[in-house]
This record gives sequence, C-alpha cells and structure tokens, in this order.
Amino acid sequence: MSTKPRSSWFTAALLLAAACLANTAFGADTREGYFTTNDGTRLHYIEAGSGKALVMIPGWSQTAAQFRDQIAGLSDRYRVIAIDMRGHGESDKPEHGYRIQRLSADVHEFIVANRLTNVTLAGHSMGCSVIWGYWELFGRDRLAKLILIDQMPMITMNPVWSDQEKENAGAILDKESLYSVTNALAGAEGVKTTEGFITGMFTKQYPREQVAWVIEQNLKMPRAYAARLLYDHATNDWRDVIPRINIPTLVVGAKTSLVGWKSQVWVGSQIPGSRVEIFEEDEGGNHFMFMENPEKFNRIVKEFMG
Repeated sequence: MSTKPRSSWFTAALLLAAACLANTAFGADTREGYFTTNDGTRLHYIEAGSGKALVMIPGWSQTAAQFRDQIAGLSDRYRVIAIDMRGHGESDKPEHGYRIQRLSADVHEFIVANRLTNVTLAGHSMGCSVIWGYWELFGRDRLAKLILIDQMPMITMNPVWSDQEKENAGAILDKESLYSVTNALAGAEGVKTTEGFITGMFTKQYPREQVAWVIEQNLKMPRAYAARLLYDHATNDWRDVIPRINIPTLVVGAKTSLVGWKSQVWVGSQIPGSRVEIFEEDEGGNHFMFMENPEKFNRIVKEFMG
C-alpha cells in the first residue's frame, strides 16, 4: 500500500463524498452548527425544517446523529434540532460539567439563545433526566410539550424499597453494581463494557452493522467522562419531579428494553393527561425503538405534536 501523502484534491473529494452521505442520511436541507455555553463549551447540533420547534436530546454517551430518521422524517413539518451534549458526539469535551443539572442548563441556554418558544422537548434515555432537571430548574419556561423516551425515574435501587417501589422506579442497579459498571467503563475494559451495553439495547432483528455504528458513535465520548456522567445519572431520583409536570407529555417505552416498561406506565400515570406508547418486541421494541421502527415512532410524534 502506498505511503505517499494524499493530495489536497483527493482529501477534498473525500470530504465532499462524506457531505453527500450526510445529506442523504439526514435530508438535503440539513444544517449543522455550534452553540457556546456560558462556560465556553461548544455544543454541536443538527437542524432541519421549519415550523414548530422539536428539540431532541440523546441519551447517555449517544449522539445527535442517532436521530437521523427523525431529522429526515419529521423536518417536513417541524423545525427539528438534535443536540450533542457536552462530551458527546461532535461537541467539545471539557474536563468538567458531567452532571445532569449542567446538561439541563446547557439545553436551557441553547433554547433561550436561539429565541425558541413553545418548544416540544424530546429526550431519549438520559435525555429524559436532562428534561426532568430542566423542569426542576426552569419549570415550563419556553416549553409547550414533552416527549419522554424510555428512561426509568431512578436507576439505582434502595435496598429498603418494596418490590412495587422497585418496579415503579425501574431500578436496575444496586450500590455494588453501580461502582462495578462505572469503574469498568473508566478503566481498561471501557470499550468492551460499552460494546456489551449497546449490543443488548437492540432487538436481534436489527442489523449488526447498524449496532456497530451506534457503538462507534458512543465511543466519541471519552470513557472516563462517560463513567463520571453515568454515576451522576444513576444516582438522581426523579420521582418527586415527574408528578409536577403539567404540560402535554408523550411517554414511550418498549417491552424488551432494559428500562422496565411498567416504569414507563408509572411515569405516565403521574402526569395528568399524558399519553403512553409501549412498543412490542416485533415492533423493534427495545431501548432504541426510534431507530428500529422510525415509521411508527415518527407517526406517534406527529400525532402528538399536531
């Protein structure tokens, strides 16, 4: 294989091809940009369409690019904006700020700076916790509706809880497993641990090459920062915040997700007038149902947003 440096025209051709692929994935009118937070962190975002604003927040270690089917499939009606949280995707990776409350503040800063109002704020997995943190800090400021996608109210269980409390909270970790997982992520087994996490979050029917792409997206976040954020994420209990939500809310869960679907029913029961949708296994009903079955997911979002 030649070791000669590639010419500038060849590099430009590669960049052009990459841009064409990106437009094919997201739609021809897709725009990308950066927003700088008050502590100097640049957040990357992807945007398409016009009209009502739908701001989408990815889950822990995930990226805005994973909402590609929503950016392409919903931007004919709405202004769809997907944000890479700090440390994630194409955003800056500072040494600080890996706490839910800081991410919530970042989202609020972004919405205010872009003069967005009557926003439908959608979060997947940890993105729901970012929304709950937003609600606790800023209430309904600039928000019209919420979409909560597959996040339990509390990840780490208290040993004194009853079985019903554990089911409602959706807790999947105890004190020992919390430290075991986060230490594995931050250590030499970080990549392997991530691969195991992500692979189990898709149904067996989902193409393996797409799962590999999602793993690649996850690894854009340094594993030590991912571990720090997961610890904070897993030790926040949102069960007192959720019942205070008083705007229209769509709750989406999945039958085979690591997030117990009954916890999603509980979340819906705490928010007056909310709508709960649970994807069955044969509908791509795992943690990333919006990727496995974007047709159904996007249809539900359109019905909800109007």
